Amino acid sequence: MKPVHLNVISRVFGSEKLRCLTMTKLLSIGLICFTLSGCAYNSVLINYPSQIAPIKQQLASPTPSAKLSELAGEIDTNDGLLYAQEAGRVAQVSGDFEASKTYYQAAIEAYKAFDDRATISASDLTATASSLVLNDNAIPYRGPGYERIMVHQYQAFNYLFSGDAQGALVEVRRSNQLQASEQARYQKSQKSVRAMANGTIDAEINKLDQATGTVTSSFLNAYSYYTTGLLHELLGEPNDAYIDYRKAAQITPNNKYLQQDLVRLAKQLSMPQYDEFKRRWGDAVLPKNGQGQVVMVVEKGFVPEKQSLTVPFTIDGNWQTVSLATYQPHRQAIQPSTVQGLGTVLKAEPIANIDALAINALKEDLPAALVRQAARVYTKSEMTRSVESGSKRRNNEADAAAILMQIFNVVTEQADRRSWLTLPRQAQIARQYIEPGEYQIRLGNSPAAKIDVKPNRATLIWVIETGNQTRFYSIII
Repeated sequence: MKPVHLNVISRVFGSEKLRCLTMTKLLSIGLICFTLSGCAYNSVLINYPSQIAPIKQQLASPTPSAKLSELAGEIDTNDGLLYAQEAGRVAQVSGDFEASKTYYQAAIEAYKAFDDRATISASDLTATASSLVLNDNAIPYRGPGYERIMVHQYQAFNYLFSGDAQGALVEVRRSNQLQASEQARYQKSQKSVRAMANGTIDAEINKLDQATGTVTSSFLNAYSYYTTGLLHELLGEPNDAYIDYRKAAQITPNNKYLQQDLVRLAKQLSMPQYDEFKRRWGDAVLPKNGQGQVVMVVEKGFVPEKQSLTVPFTIDGNWQTVSLATYQPHRQAIQPSTVQGLGTVLKAEPIANIDALAINALKEDLPAALVRQAARVYTKSEMTRSVESGSKRRNNEADAAAILMQIFNVVTEQADRRSWLTLPRQAQIARQYIEPGEYQIRLGNSPAAKIDVKPNRATLIWVIETGNQTRFYSIII
């Protein structure tokens, strides 16, 4: 990688602040952050996936909330928003919807605080300076758009399963608004993204493109649109439901349950598209008199962890390294879930691949990450030269000082592997009209769960698979 000029760093700080921020000050900031105790800067030297691994292992056990207090204790740290999301998810998987609501609200407030911060604060400047000396993990975690959207979707589930249907509608509407605003923000940034493209970044983006398949963005989430449409329909707002189902179908067009939803609502609402939908997907399947319906949302696995791509090289004979976050390109396919116990075997179909959203988010951030990386390479190179020059004036200390600086540079160069890791890898849906009664259902080889189906009512079943554990939550609407 070619060295960059000071104008790259000046874009980060501004020219006036850059002149006041000498290499000595940068090194001082870095060393202070490097030696800080506690968890505020844990991710600077200890990659985030290894920190969250025990939490994910606990989610695969019968006691998923055993480590919840550890997550909650980190909400006031540098990565507080991320820990609030993780804590909200762990509490939710455990069935503690009220606690989950509190943690997600903390994350929502943290996102709003970032939005409201109109000017760069002293802490922002220090974090950015630290990232130039250390790595991007020194920058407070702000979360990509898809995570923010998922917070509101999951908060809607918290309200719904706590008995507050109107609160759930408020949250899913916020989720939809965010998808629109994230799309507008991304389109606005496309000019700068193209301008930053180069051979290295293009190769990495092409690799990530292959890993995401047909999913082309991180901010358009068919799972969130489907959830919004489902709640609108079940709560008596079919027109709004139709709009959201259409949006979900534009992203995931081959899901047969979503297709049937559109045919049914188009017929119910006398939409002009009904004839076209009927021709493409068959006529609407309607309930028989007195039947109820089962609607299943199945979440499977965990999103993948970011990996580190590290490239060593030398500048003026001194070793430097570049570390960028990436994802493994090959992903094993997830099999559709089969639901037994409803009289027939019900086969779920994917509505969204959350892992593809995560990969797209990384791809969209790569140009900005490359700018920060280039500035960091230059900064560390200048720090090494500064140390060498000072040591030479004191005679025989140059070699030891240079070696020490090289060790510091290599140890502190860590890719930013932070992301919300307790999210599911994939969401699937299934839907069927059945006779009222009590049923014992199983997902694959999972233990049976009892559900009730009432005449002319819908039983929403939320299934969460985390490793060896399958949990069922149901509510009659």
